[in-house]
Amino acid sequence: MSINDEEIKKLASLSRLDLSEQERKEINADLKEILGLAEKINEVDTTGVEPTYHALPLNNVMRDDEERPSPDPKKVLKHAPESSDGFFVVPQVIEEQ
Repeated sequence: MSINDEEIKKLASLSRLDLSEQERKEINADLKEILGLAEKINEVDTTGVEPTYHALPLNNVMRDDEERPSPDPKKVLKHAPESSDGFFVVPQVIEEQ
């Protein structure tokens, strides 16, 4: 598969990149090599080979969801830099209009 300078310019524009002519030539060469490798992979006979979505089998590694008592609010707020009426006090991040 070949790729031309206009396609490189379009990709650069979509990527919000301002490429010099030299950079476009280098990227063109790199993309030709990458696409050549992809075409080579397509030549491999994969008849009867199941698709592999991950190199290793995936298992859910999260713990079971089980009910536990909540921590004591007084102990938790004891470590807060500032608290008020049982709540953490944090800087305002939304500007009022």
